Amino acid sequence: MDLNSKIYVAGHKGMVGSAILLNLKNKGYKNIVVKTSSELNLVNQQDVQTFFETEKPEYVFLAAAKVGGIVANNTYRADFIYQNLMIQNNIIHCCYVNKVKKLLFLGSSCIYPKESIQPIKEEYLLTGLLEETNEPYAIAKIAGIKMCDAYRDQYGCNFISVMPTNLYGFNDNYDLQNSHVLPALIRKFHEVKLSKTGFVTVWGTGNPLREFLHASDMADACVFLMKNYDEKGLINIGSGIEISIKELAFLIKDIVNYEGEIKFDTSKPDGTLRKLMDSTKLHNLGWQHNINLKDGIEEVYKTKFLQA
Repeated sequence: MDLNSKIYVAGHKGMVGSAILLNLKNKGYKNIVVKTSSELNLVNQQDVQTFFETEKPEYVFLAAAKVGGIVANNTYRADFIYQNLMIQNNIIHCCYVNKVKKLLFLGSSCIYPKESIQPIKEEYLLTGLLEETNEPYAIAKIAGIKMCDAYRDQYGCNFISVMPTNLYGFNDNYDLQNSHVLPALIRKFHEVKLSKTGFVTVWGTGNPLREFLHASDMADACVFLMKNYDEKGLINIGSGIEISIKELAFLIKDIVNYEGEIKFDTSKPDGTLRKLMDSTKLHNLGWQHNINLKDGIEEVYKTKFLQA
């Protein structure tokens, strides 16, 4: 992939896709194709076929997906499995038909078993039951990984799959019902601080451990892998550092400068109790993350809430 290669970033308006697009531009890539959802419906097979036949991209980053937190995943189960299967099926197949040189498919750490051995190695895929709340989304992503491998096996396609850990960053979703834990907590602390009333409620016990990676680091890893990795299967992208939800809440409390009370609502689900990715495979290739969690949260909080 050189600076003049034609590159299609699917899902460039989302947190993941926008980070990849920015990373590519900052590195000097000049021939990048993007389409908004209103311009190109990725669920529609014919629309996707026409796009690939017309644009003929050489490299594809498949970052388009329907995403959300625990509540969204558990509430819109049919939407999550249908839309994600359709998006990835259409793009992966069209990459084969139109002889795309390389495709990078983005999955999610929720593909791994709920009770997986920690830290989670790539080979633990399909060794146990999934977390029930986001099972439809996880099954769609697993299907995408296996589809990439099948096209590699049958047609010799250079399709790779990457599994990012929990991400946060610019263009994140801060909706309290449909967002992930970190952006939801940032918004909760900020709004209660402004209101000067009540307290901040954190779902669950606060005991689950989570690993977080800034989307800018994830994007850098994706571009690195597009240039340096050509293997079957999947590869994890993570920081290797974990923090409890309780510790995260108090970290965000300090960053937001909130002086009130925090309450943990144990009637709400914790989700998976621990989910740490083993990113040894990636680190051995020579890539490491650059943004520590405190600095990353401070940056996104300032950008989203203090400069809005």
